[in-house]
Parts: sequence; C-alpha cells; structure tokens
Amino acid sequence: MIVTLTANPSLDRTVDLDGPLRRGTVHRATGATVDPGGKGINVARVLHRAGHDVLAVLPGNPGDPLLAALDERGIPYRAVPTSADARTNITIAESDGTTTKLNEPGAPCPAATRTELVEAMVENARAADWVVLSGSLPPGVSDEFYADLVRALRPTGCRVAVDTSEAPLLALAVGFPETAPDLIKPNSDELAQLTGCDAKSLEDDASRGDVGSVAKAGRVLVARGVGAVLATLGSAGAVLVTSEGVWRATPPPVVARSTVGAGDSSLAGYLVAERAGAAPADRLRHAVAYGSAAVALPGTRIPGPDSIDTSAVATEPVPDDPDRTNRPLSRKDM
Repeated sequence: MIVTLTANPSLDRTVDLDGPLRRGTVHRATGATVDPGGKGINVARVLHRAGHDVLAVLPGNPGDPLLAALDERGIPYRAVPTSADARTNITIAESDGTTTKLNEPGAPCPAATRTELVEAMVENARAADWVVLSGSLPPGVSDEFYADLVRALRPTGCRVAVDTSEAPLLALAVGFPETAPDLIKPNSDELAQLTGCDAKSLEDDASRGDVGSVAKAGRVLVARGVGAVLATLGSAGAVLVTSEGVWRATPPPVVARSTVGAGDSSLAGYLVAERAGAAPADRLRHAVAYGSAAVALPGTRIPGPDSIDTSAVATEPVPDDPDRTNRPLSRKDM
C-alpha cells in the first residue's frame, strides 16, 4: 500500500477560457470542472487509477464537499476532523495551456487535528511500502511538521517520499541526514532553495540540454542522506540522482493544456515503476511519461495507464563533471 498525506487539501475548480486572460474584463468560460485536490490527493488519484492500493490521509469533516468528491471517485481515505471544510483553489486555464492559479491559504489546523494526523500516518505506515508527504501546510502548522513526521515514521520501516517547498522544505533539510527522505521531488526552484544554486541558471542550462548543474545539485542532496532526487524540469524533462548514478529523461513533444498536477503525476509514475521493480532509468522514464500525459490533459484531470507512452521518453546516463562549481548546500541557505 502507498499512503499519502495532504495536510492542506482543496477542492480544485478549473475554469477554461477560449483565449488569453485579460485583467479587468469579463470572460465567458467555455467549461468548468471541480476535482478533489492537494498534492497528496493528486498522487493518490493517479495511483488508484493505475490499480494500486492507496490510502489518502487528510483533515476533513463529514459533509465536506471534498470528501464527497473522493467518495465519487472511489479513492480510499482517512479523514481527521478539523476546524473547517477544505479550501477552494481556482485555476484559470487558457487555450494555449497557460494556467493561472489562485490558491486559498486553508483553514487553521488545530493541535488535536495535527496530533491525529501524525497518529494516522504512523499507524497506516506499518502496512505501507511508501508514504508520500506532499504539498503546503495549513496556517498554524509548524514548518518542522514534515521533518518531525519523517522522524516519527522511521521506526515503521516504510519508505518516505516528500514533495513540498519553501519553509517546510528548508526545515526538512536542516535535519539531514536524520530527516532525509528516501525520495524527494523538487522542481528547479525547490532544488535551488535546497542547495543555494540559482534557479534561473538551472532552468536555462536544462533548456539548452545541459543538466550537469542539476545533476551536481542532486548529488549534494544524496551525499547528505537523501535516497533519490527526482528533479522535474518542466518541458526540459527530469533528472534522477541516486547513489547508483544520474539519469536524464527527455519528454516527447506535447501540446500543453494544463500544468496543474503534472509534478504529482510524475511522482506517482515513479512509484508505479518502483513498485514493479524497475531499474532507476525506467523509473525516471515512467515519471516523465506520466507528467507529460498530465500536461496534455485539461484542468486537474489525471492520466491513466492507457494514456502513458513510455517508449516516447528518451533516457540516458549523465556523467559526473568535476569542473562544475555550483555552491554546495550550507546552513546559511536554510
């Protein structure tokens, strides 16, 4: 089983436009959809559609429309009572694939809810292969929440994947190697936050086909105890760094309709391949195939196995480059 935690879940409303978004004007939408959201829930939805045994853990109250949406889709979940219903996030999707997101902060998470969330995660982790900790934290939750949860999960023996950003991500990194997860999935901004590299330089290098700087940044994290770094780079593909080596994957040409949930789909695709016993390069291939399929779908729709084409994803090993001069991780970057 794979257990996901979404501490700050949402109902994701996507509004489709037939042209560009223009500030201060009236638009008539061509369509709208509402889906259960939050990064951990997105991962669970992809895994569930791929036929894997999943459990989504989240704060939620009886009668919350978010729980009704999960019920409609048959997603197994454990909801912990909290102070208010889930937030609503709005995505405005333009016809060329440009997306604008308006994310509410979420309701405060009371101490009793936080305690029960941790207990639910530890309890279910004992029967899990992986635990996935994803997304932002609601107001009132300490930045150290994920770091403390990784420590609490260690005795269960399950593997831990983390996909978060900003203060919670940096708080996690301060505790490395004690709090180092088995898998971390940063984008270029988050990789820069962790290592002190310049995000724009990472993006520019990757867009030119040079992923050496991304590879070195990933090696820094592996040296500090992270099991694997799955760095997603948008249209430039992704890089996987482990103690065994480094691989890059180049996605097929895709007509982008929405980038929402693409990173979550990539993480789920990696886990699908890992659970099948795939080698690192094949795990990366699946991650990019799932992420590319998600980008081609409108709104917050998630890809299924029938829309995945791993043969269209090219992978290759990345050799070490000792001449790279990226600044290593230091505590002053935290």
